[in-house]
Amino acid sequence: MKAAVIYQKGELPQYVDFEEPTAQNEHEILVNVKAVAIKHFDKGRAAGTHYSSDAPKTTGAVIGGDGVCLLEDGTRVYGMGISGTLAEKAIINKQRMVKLPEGLSDSTAAALANAVIGSAMALRFKAIVQQGDVVLINGATGFTGMVAVQIAKHYGASKVIATGRNVQSLQNLLTIGADEIIAVTGDDEQFLQLVKQSQHEKPINVMIDYLWGRTAELLLSSLMGQGSFTNKVRFVSVGSMAGDLIQLSAANLRSVDLQLTGSGLGSWSKQQVGQLFSEILPEMFQLAADHKLKVETIEVKLENIASLWNLNVSNGKRLVVTI
Repeated sequence: MKAAVIYQKGELPQYVDFEEPTAQNEHEILVNVKAVAIKHFDKGRAAGTHYSSDAPKTTGAVIGGDGVCLLEDGTRVYGMGISGTLAEKAIINKQRMVKLPEGLSDSTAAALANAVIGSAMALRFKAIVQQGDVVLINGATGFTGMVAVQIAKHYGASKVIATGRNVQSLQNLLTIGADEIIAVTGDDEQFLQLVKQSQHEKPINVMIDYLWGRTAELLLSSLMGQGSFTNKVRFVSVGSMAGDLIQLSAANLRSVDLQLTGSGLGSWSKQQVGQLFSEILPEMFQLAADHKLKVETIEVKLENIASLWNLNVSNGKRLVVTI
């Protein structure tokens, strides 16, 4: 079979003939792959920079962790890969697949799944978003951030504040659920004052952060109290596009009713992961099929994987490999 294979971590994937995988137990199934989104997660694992990365294999490894697939009877599903999914065939876990609704394209489904995992899991299980909450999405101009804005509103947020660097993408967010936008311009004082002003107008209950780094430091410092009562804020770290480390004042933690947590592989319970496949993904796929959850994709071919691997996709779009 044809596949995108990496032989050394950090190298570009190669389009080569590779041995077809085989199911090892009753929970595994061989499928035909139709579409796979290229995500920061996949690139991080391939480069060895993500905390879940495996040791490199000298024989090469097919990349890609999930995708839209066809079962033997023609049923179209989204599935989590046991083998790499950027290939003509892959092994997926029977317990981690979701049947796709009519009217939802392969590309949209492939792109949407990881973004739902990166947003709905944080909002529902880590932030425990409530009806009427004010939610700030830091780094909302990325693909997952754009999905998070829409899901926050779907989950009942009364106000969604979106931050990001891309001014045009920020403006676009106002058309899909954001109520307020704050540009990350590099002027720390201006950013801090705008967040504090928004917080003063209506207290923020939830912060979902995809950037970490300096903007996370500023957001946390914006919450610092002065010895009086403060509203509880649930701050959830999901990504670290702006850096993996921050400085956090102990006084900052002591002066505010703050819940600081993360959302990612290893942070969810088995029950929550079960709900992801039984409830959350089916609901979000249906919303997208009904055009109530909007995403944009760019379709490319598997044979062009090496030249497209490091392509910079802007304006909140996602690259999807069709097979």
